[in-house]
Amino acid sequence: MAVKKVLFGETPAKEQVYEYHISNKNNVEVVVINFGVTIKNIFVPGKDGKLVDVVLGYDNLEGYLQNSCFLGSTVGPTANRICEAKYKIDGKEFTLPVNDGPNNLHTDMDNGFHKRVWDAVEGDDSVKFTLKAADGDLGFAGNRVFEVTYSLSEDNSLSIHYSATSDANTLINMTNHAYFNLNGHGSILDHVLKLNASNYTPVIDSAAIPTGEIESVKGTPFDFLAEKTIGKDIEADNYQLKAVGGYDHNYVVDNADGSINEIAVLSSPETGITMKCFTDLPGVQLYAGNFLSGENCKGGVSYKNREGVCLETQFYPNSINQEGFPKPVFGPDKAYDTTTIYQFV
Repeated sequence: MAVKKVLFGETPAKEQVYEYHISNKNNVEVVVINFGVTIKNIFVPGKDGKLVDVVLGYDNLEGYLQNSCFLGSTVGPTANRICEAKYKIDGKEFTLPVNDGPNNLHTDMDNGFHKRVWDAVEGDDSVKFTLKAADGDLGFAGNRVFEVTYSLSEDNSLSIHYSATSDANTLINMTNHAYFNLNGHGSILDHVLKLNASNYTPVIDSAAIPTGEIESVKGTPFDFLAEKTIGKDIEADNYQLKAVGGYDHNYVVDNADGSINEIAVLSSPETGITMKCFTDLPGVQLYAGNFLSGENCKGGVSYKNREGVCLETQFYPNSINQEGFPKPVFGPDKAYDTTTIYQFV
């Protein structure tokens, strides 16, 4: 295998943005850009042999410069919600941008890691992206070095390895925000999903901040322990679903112990493509694209709500502020190191 580097465009600050094409012998190809370490394309052969681009995105850099829905983005330093945009580490309070009602969502809409150009080094079947962040940048402690490595294997596994070091204790909870559509375009309600998660974290209201409770999915529309279509229960008469317009909740990974576990299996009857998701993190946010709003994207297609599904591996939302939730705090004595794998079978 080899990595092909292609110029994709230039930012308003005159920074060059490149596509990095990683492919294998099975005609699977992953295209990542160094702007936001963003997954632009994942081409996978369907049951008829035709290639399907299974992630939502844009054809040009201008789309990613806006990208209000974080299509394909690496989100950081922290993903998901932080209540009242505040948190404490070692007794010191830190304040983040208020950008989602009174709360913080995905760090910062304009200056988060998804809107920065990362350095890149190519390998035989991988690309390692690096970004430095100074103490105080965006409301986080520590002089930090972040690395995100994408690699593609011959068994069609796309591995995303995140690592970071910091000279002070700091909050890190990164994720990739790819919207998957195994049909290429159109509704994802026919996609079949199985989650190895017996529990989820219910939210207080439409702000999607967890209550702090961990509840069983059994007997609720949130039960994906046995495979079912995403559309089967999404319109159920259920407060949790109505509060956020559908699925937009964190699931608690069964048997999470720091090793890499299979958390999800997503498949499309239409194309015959199946994707498995593995993670060593304790949670995964299931988001059914409830707020996709008709932006003009790849091939002039206008993405609408529920035309992409995210499986965002993570620590639980607002974990830093919630007693009993795992704490995503890392520093001189504990480096950040995690892996997520998407395998296409």
